[in-house]
Amino acid sequence: MLGRGRKRAVLQRGPAAPRDKKARMGQSHSLAELSLGYSLELPEAVLEEIFLNIPAEKVVRVCRLVCHEWKVIADSVSLWKERCRRERLLPRDPAKVPEDWRLFYFLCKKKRNLIRNPKAERDLEKWELLQNGGDCWVVEGMFVPHPDEMVTKCFVTSYGKCLKCQLINLQEEGYSPVFMDTFQPAIKVSDWYAPRWDCGSRYELRVELLNGNKKVLTSFRPDEVVFEQWNDQQWHQVTHVFKDYGRGVRFIRFIHGGQDTQFWKGWYGIRVTNSSVEIGPEA
Repeated sequence: MLGRGRKRAVLQRGPAAPRDKKARMGQSHSLAELSLGYSLELPEAVLEEIFLNIPAEKVVRVCRLVCHEWKVIADSVSLWKERCRRERLLPRDPAKVPEDWRLFYFLCKKKRNLIRNPKAERDLEKWELLQNGGDCWVVEGMFVPHPDEMVTKCFVTSYGKCLKCQLINLQEEGYSPVFMDTFQPAIKVSDWYAPRWDCGSRYELRVELLNGNKKVLTSFRPDEVVFEQWNDQQWHQVTHVFKDYGRGVRFIRFIHGGQDTQFWKGWYGIRVTNSSVEIGPEA
């Protein structure tokens, strides 16, 4: 039972009791009230708890459309901050508080690697081979363990230039044009590469943000990396975050590869694996 002085939940069927004009001003009614004669009044804390136990998409697409009071709660910072806390979706840096907890929540939930077959587990499936020089691309095991023990294979280049590509259609991945243009979420890129110790090699990477006509709007293209012969053949990571890139981004093109520098027959060129493109919160 609710304690004395606390607002009770009331569900009444039939016409509401008459109220004077002043009492009606500034109040909104749900579609249920208007069409069925229902009156639903709940404390904000109770409504928030109910919303926390409803799928997030329903809260946004259904609950916030019922009436003004529900919209205020569905849009509240406290609701989405608590939802993030309960689902353990917290900023990596506690000092950086998200500007929009609802956006932070949905970006965390949708976050995933948009690159298909990044670890060579299915040979060259999902990759478009732009250049396939020398003895062509091949998949091999690791000469040196990768920092992520789950990564056990890599793509290997040859003595002629080898480049491969993936084109990511953002709308097909669930990121609508309106979403991308309105929020411009951070786009995080990562790639791993390593040379052989006994042969020199080159590595290159290019990531492009494209509009609907596949025209380049902005890109990330670091300097080519050259390894000399007799190196330590360790794995290296390159990362980049696209921010404030403007409206119109509809595709992401990811291109990487390289070759060896000594033109040895076989597969002595740069190795690449565990590539990733993720859309997520900055915090």
